[in-house]
Amino acid sequence: MADTPRGDDLQEVARAAARAFDLVPTGPDEPRTRDGIAQRLETDPDTVERDLIKLVLTIVELLRQLMERTALHRVDQGDLREDQEERIGMTLMILQDRMTELCERYDLTMEDLNLDLGPLGSLLPRDSG
Repeated sequence: MADTPRGDDLQEVARAAARAFDLVPTGPDEPRTRDGIAQRLETDPDTVERDLIKLVLTIVELLRQLMERTALHRVDQGDLREDQEERIGMTLMILQDRMTELCERYDLTMEDLNLDLGPLGSLLPRDSG
């Protein structure tokens, strides 16, 4: 069983993330710090765990949706036996339930996981229903 992260551990993670984001190139209009490094992202040690969970859940949701589409395509093509269809359907339903539970635990909505990619649109397809 993993120990709960201590405050010092979270502080170190936050400092490492801040250092990593210092390497991201910025545009000419973005503010710079006194040492000339562009400031693009404000990291907050108090929210680093929630932000990390949000990123992980976004990736998991993207993969879940891709798996669901692949499964539906295979069902439409007749590539799966009935027991395989049932097993895949049950697995996807359980994964959706776990995603909902984790979002509730971290006070996130599914829309929070849908990253805006600017001119490319959103990362996850929006539900039509």
